[in-house]
Amino acid sequence: MTGNAGTFGLFAVAAAIVAGCASLPSVGPDYEEPEIAKSEIALPDAGQPTTNLTKTCEYRAADTNEDMRTEISCELVDKWWTKFNDPVLEALITNGVSNNISFLIAQSRLEQAAWELLGSYAGFMPQLTVGGGWNRYWYRANNNGRGHYNVRRFALDGDWEIDIFGGTRRLAESSLAQAESAGWTVADAWVALTTQIGQQYISLRTVQERIDVARTNLVLQSETYEILKSRLDSGIGDELAVNQCAYVVEETRAKIPQLLAQEESIKNSLAILAGEVPGALHEMLRPTDVRRDWLLEPQKLGELRLDMMRARPDVRAAERNLAAQTAKIGVAKASWFPRLFISGQVGWENRHQTKLFSRDSFFASLGPAVSWPIFQGGSVYANVKATEAKTAELALTYELAVEQAYGDVRDAYSSYTQEYHRYKSLQSAVKAATDAVKISQDLYKNGLKDFNNVLDAQRSRLQLEEELVISRGEITSELISLYKALGGGFAIVDEEDGERKD
Repeated sequence: MTGNAGTFGLFAVAAAIVAGCASLPSVGPDYEEPEIAKSEIALPDAGQPTTNLTKTCEYRAADTNEDMRTEISCELVDKWWTKFNDPVLEALITNGVSNNISFLIAQSRLEQAAWELLGSYAGFMPQLTVGGGWNRYWYRANNNGRGHYNVRRFALDGDWEIDIFGGTRRLAESSLAQAESAGWTVADAWVALTTQIGQQYISLRTVQERIDVARTNLVLQSETYEILKSRLDSGIGDELAVNQCAYVVEETRAKIPQLLAQEESIKNSLAILAGEVPGALHEMLRPTDVRRDWLLEPQKLGELRLDMMRARPDVRAAERNLAAQTAKIGVAKASWFPRLFISGQVGWENRHQTKLFSRDSFFASLGPAVSWPIFQGGSVYANVKATEAKTAELALTYELAVEQAYGDVRDAYSSYTQEYHRYKSLQSAVKAATDAVKISQDLYKNGLKDFNNVLDAQRSRLQLEEELVISRGEITSELISLYKALGGGFAIVDEEDGERKD
């Protein structure tokens, strides 16, 4: 009974030591998110264009009280693709986040990180090993004879490291931060995937509209050619005008195959992004029966908040990497200090022919053990310094990620707002070119101008109509880029206190 009481007492002491170690401070620095100065620099906003002109003959931005743009909020960015009210786009994104191979790879890496995190907690648990064996020993007896005996053994060995200085706790802390970083990396991949699908889809619809514009102009130009050729065949036409019109028709016709090849390429790209075999979504992606305007209502960004930038998935991943590396400093420094173990054995061993599992064969032991590296040739010190240097690198990487996030937003916002001014000019240009075509045709019919004026007007109209369609697509594409730069729906912050919602 006395022996059992002593054993239970040692177990009680060990449990008390483990419980006490959980409240002990750990070696190494405690992580604190770095402070980053807030940006007070104004955004590159071109403003909502009006019909009024500046002194340099550019379209003037609307005054504050005339600015009818909607202010971008976190709610507006969240699930931005639903704002287009397009079931095809929504279906593509739904399929993409479920079936896209690259995104599934990112999710697999997250699963790996989760299992590695679970494995890191094994350091807090006792390590138990069961083993057994049979050995035969020979020896020389006193009468110069030879003797032998058998040793049979079956035992359970255990070691339990008492984490006094926090090396194991820091390792678990690092693994948790790495798992969180992997989670935000998946979120960043989600943002990149949805953005790419949205932009590719807008590119597809833009190319399809350009094909429609080219075909419409081809029909009009062909009708003009037929009229001129008919007049020439009647002996009252102009052969030069007929040939000039013919090469304009062929020039327009030659644009269409290139655009059709672009359409096929984008369709295949969208199929891959959606996790489908190229060609499988062609019916879904065919041109819409009714032409629609992809432009959402004009939007503006009131301010560029620091907490919103720090809430971007890629920035959060960089911050979690820094936290994980900071914890590794404690892991490295723990190697300077002694390690305390509680070791024990319980089992059976005998050298006789009696049963192995008998009372006389039973043994048990329990006691503390200490391991303390005295001299390692400077390897521990070098490892600590290398870990600290890596931490400094990741701190700079995090700061760079924040700066790049600001740059992404400013670039996308500038392109988005400036493209509206270009779009307004192109609208006026297309109207003027359409009028010019009609006027030049009337002048030619009345013999007041030669056919070159008609050709120039038709070419200009086709070019400007194409640029107008492209500009309309660019506005939407840049808006999607702006949504991505703002976190793509993941940079959600509390509107009351400005804190991030993790």
